[in-house]
Amino acid sequence: MALDSTQTSDGFPIPAGVFAQTVTEVAHYTDRLFKFRITRPASFRFRSGEFVMIGLPNAEKPVFRAYSVASPSWDDALEFYSIKVPGGPLTEHLQKIGEGDTVLMRKKPTGTLVLDALLPGKRLWMFSTGTGVAPFASLIRDPETYEKFDEVILTQTCRAVAELRYGQDLVAAVKEDPLVGEMAQRLRHYCTVTREDFPVRGRITDLMASGQLFNDLGVDPITAERDRGMICGSMEMLKDTKACLEGFGLVEGSNNRPDTFVVERAFVD
Repeated sequence: MALDSTQTSDGFPIPAGVFAQTVTEVAHYTDRLFKFRITRPASFRFRSGEFVMIGLPNAEKPVFRAYSVASPSWDDALEFYSIKVPGGPLTEHLQKIGEGDTVLMRKKPTGTLVLDALLPGKRLWMFSTGTGVAPFASLIRDPETYEKFDEVILTQTCRAVAELRYGQDLVAAVKEDPLVGEMAQRLRHYCTVTREDFPVRGRITDLMASGQLFNDLGVDPITAERDRGMICGSMEMLKDTKACLEGFGLVEGSNNRPDTFVVERAFVD
């Protein structure tokens, strides 16, 4: 890759064709999860739900990984929600960033978890595990989501109760947001935990299969005529949730061929 003459404080050149942005905020939620915000380039445009490639200027050839933009498309900053992977080539260093540090971002956003990839419907389901909530953090803050759907249900399944906090804080803030707060009263947040005591325990696919998900929410089971779905999580979760939605008659779509549900696979190794 061609390099320009710009260098970081560590002396490494910043690759050509990437944005070099400044960290404005970092918040650690658990020993495994943190969020960070960076300045937004004036020329950067994306659709809520898309992801970008993020890296650090700490090597001649920096490591880049896919990160959903957790902030909505109208925000003047960019937010990301990350897991800390022990020994991970990027997160081992990324988790140590602080305000004023530099983060690299490739210029082209992409992804399938966008409203354009879904056919019109009445109710939107967002199924997430762990940091898979990040693209939905963007979408639930976007007015277009509520313009297109009468009801929005965000489900998040984590191993531990503390891992739900980012999503819980986010939903509470969205409902008070001056831009979308009134519309976001139609947003429902359904949390489950798999390894600790919690009012709702279990994997979301098991709760769908048993019918508990729908009973708890007081809604009818999913149908292709009314419901649309988005899925973001681990490989096993993607596979099992996709099978559940197909069992309800939904069909996977894409940017080129919108349909009744979409899956983001960019974060699965």
